[in-house]
Parts: sequence; structure tokens; C-alpha cells
Amino acid sequence: MQFLIMTNGEYGEPDWYHRQLDNFDRIICVDGAARRARALGITPDWLVGDMDSINPADRTHMEQAGVCLKTFPKHKDYTDTQLALTLAVEEGAGKLVVWGGTGSRLDHTISNICSASCFLESGIEVVFDAPAVTIYLIKNRLRLPAAVGDTVSLLVLGNRATGVTLQGFEYPLQEALLEGRWQWAVSNMVTEHNPVIEVTSGYLAVFHYKAPVD
Repeated sequence: MQFLIMTNGEYGEPDWYHRQLDNFDRIICVDGAARRARALGITPDWLVGDMDSINPADRTHMEQAGVCLKTFPKHKDYTDTQLALTLAVEEGAGKLVVWGGTGSRLDHTISNICSASCFLESGIEVVFDAPAVTIYLIKNRLRLPAAVGDTVSLLVLGNRATGVTLQGFEYPLQEALLEGRWQWAVSNMVTEHNPVIEVTSGYLAVFHYKAPVD
């Protein structure tokens, strides 16, 4: 099953989100993202979090709509997004798509990406999606749905990634070793439609910029 997790980060053009909705089997909304869901006309299956950032009117709307609320204490070890990711996996998600998982809170952005990567070992596909950029978390092979001229960056999640091969890029790689403490596979350019990224061991975050990057 494909689960959508709506978090309270940055969003873009509303029409883009509306076009994606038919792709999901279940939707989990995280705390203050209820405002985003309500504005987009989305009724999630669950509303998760400590409810410290949700507007009271949005919470009432979700309750009246029959949304299942899973509330947690404010003082806890895990972020609301981590709780939502865990719930999705417990409910049988085979793919996790996160909206609003990036934004002005860099600490939350890094936490979201790193935390989600732990599910790759279980064979769960993870994507952070938005109109301008999609972030794929991978541990083996990705045929990227990209156009010529798009910008793509690779970031290592963890200590290192080995056997990294890039086909269809301005700067190709062949069985390269990438180190997490010194990232050097940033701002590559696609030269062939649907290029291929492969990694033998380790995890990569693949940033695909679908709009021009300065």
C-alpha cells in the first residue's frame, strides 16, 4: 500500500497536490499540517501528533469528519513525523510519500530524511515529494523520471555509499565511493531522459530539481 504523510513544512502550487491524490491508499496528517489538508480539501485517515501546533478549528473539523486521532504527550522522544512514519509502516505501507517534509526548519528536514531512511532496509520505498523538487531515498537502483537539463544531487545518508554508478549525467560515475562526511556529488545535470542511479551498499538521498536551479 502507498501511504501519504502530510507534514507541516513548505508546500507549493495547490493544483499539483490535487493531481497526486488518486495515488494513495491511506493518508496520515501530522499535527499542524491539518491546516494544509483542510485547505486542499483532504480528509486524512489519521491525525497524529502532540497537537501543539494545530489550530483548534482545524482539529474540530477533523474530529467532525471522523478522522482517527492519535495524540501523544508534548514531552516525548520522537518527533510527530517519526510517529507518523512508524504508524504507516505498522499499518502495512510498502511506499511512503511525504509532503511538506522539508522547509525552513533545517533540523526537522534533516531529521525527517534520516529517520525515513531507516525503513529502506525493510524494502519500503520512501519519497519526499513537492512541485519543484522530489527527494528519493534509495539503497540499490533508481531510474529517475527526469528530463534533460534537470539538476540532480546525491547525498550520502550514513558514513558512506559504495559502488555508486551514474548513467545519463553530465558527470557520470562508475563504481564510485561517496563519503558521508564530505559530500561531492552535488549539482549534477541530466543529459539523457530517465537516467539511472545505482548503489551497491549504503543509502543515498537523490534530490531531483524539476525547476531551473540557479
